[in-house]
Amino acid sequence: MESIELKRFWEQVKEELLGVLPENAHPWVYPLEISGYDKGVLTIVTGQMMGRDILRKNYYDLMVSALKNVSGEDNSRIVIIYDENAAKKLKKESEKLQKKALETDIKEQAFENLSNMQSAANLNLKYKFDNFVVGESNKFAYLTAMAVAKNPAEKYNPLFIYGNSGLGKTHLMQAIGHYIIFNNPKLKVKYTKTEDYVNDYITNSRKNNSTNIENMSKFNRKYTNIDIILIDDIQFIESKIKSMENLQYTFDSLYNKGKQIVITSDRVPKDIPTLTAALCTRFEMGLMIELTPPDLDTRFKILQKLALENDLKFEENALKYIAKNYSNNVRELEGAFTKVCAYAEITEQELTLALAKSVLKCDENDDEIDFEQIARVSAGYFGVDLKDLKGTARGQKVSIARHISVYLCREITNQSFVNIAKYYNKKHTTIMFAYEKIRKEKDTNRDISNALREIRQALKLL
Repeated sequence: MESIELKRFWEQVKEELLGVLPENAHPWVYPLEISGYDKGVLTIVTGQMMGRDILRKNYYDLMVSALKNVSGEDNSRIVIIYDENAAKKLKKESEKLQKKALETDIKEQAFENLSNMQSAANLNLKYKFDNFVVGESNKFAYLTAMAVAKNPAEKYNPLFIYGNSGLGKTHLMQAIGHYIIFNNPKLKVKYTKTEDYVNDYITNSRKNNSTNIENMSKFNRKYTNIDIILIDDIQFIESKIKSMENLQYTFDSLYNKGKQIVITSDRVPKDIPTLTAALCTRFEMGLMIELTPPDLDTRFKILQKLALENDLKFEENALKYIAKNYSNNVRELEGAFTKVCAYAEITEQELTLALAKSVLKCDENDDEIDFEQIARVSAGYFGVDLKDLKGTARGQKVSIARHISVYLCREITNQSFVNIAKYYNKKHTTIMFAYEKIRKEKDTNRDISNALREIRQALKLL
């Protein structure tokens, strides 16, 4: 027989053998290889000496019967030979399979350990860097959070992220935790909401007895025997004097041991009522970064990502319509998208512009107001030149016009201080100062209040 025919012949014989031999003999049959077939004599080799002996002693007649069924020759015989080369090959394959099985076990164990660590850290699996949509409004915050995740406690400690609700503060904070757990699993991460921290503190400090002392000891170990702490919505600590005192202990304990602290808030520390001066200065000693509402392009990218993740067919104009009309925060944007998607699914329609308009019923504003319009109207209101607003002029009229136009740019467009600063050719800290000045005085200064109202009217916003 030629080698190809021989191989086919052996496959038929082998199939017949597996059909007639009991299952406990199959492990001895699988490694068998054909060496030759001549005049009814089948020669097969094996790398298993024990297998050769068992097959010869217990199953020889059954094997010959199987061979006769395939060959049709009555004088069939089988010769089983032990071969050292086959034994080496078999051993090598066995070791390879064992190694692969071990690697699989290790990967499965690592995945299980990772899941356990994420659960212990109290992290939400959906909040990772991979699915955080980056735009101009959050690029700096994203890069800073990534830097902290890669090198915790080396540069920006504490990291204080602030901004209105629904802009991604929790997402970025938990993304730091996930990144550290995945890339540096020896470090212990803990995420906690401030409300949970306060409630935990109250529960463990109710009675002044020996049990309470032990409870408080456990409580403090829980929040200080870690490497990275992520404290969300710190503004809820206000007026909780005892909790603030203990939080200061937690902060100092971690900071002095070189542990990373990340905090989020809806406002800067100095604007949190009753926050102690000690905590305020501690929060401000690191890096404070602001998250601002996403610009139109970023909002559109967020919707695109949501649509693709849900395998939805959509018109780009439909997403642009939603992005244009929901600019305050990401949660509001996602809520509008979910509403349109639900309607599309229930009515079995595609996500079209017409559908989005009929479901959301937003008043369209095709002429989106920009920095130039706001600055020009503000300059006209105060009777100053637009070039002075963007220049270095420091007269009283120019200064107040510039401050008010900056405030309105921020409030109306939701753009970042950095982008506004580029338009006015100023440092972003100067722009922040102008905005804060008007924000604090608008409710008590009638002239400023009137100016804001009348400029808004001129822009057709009232």
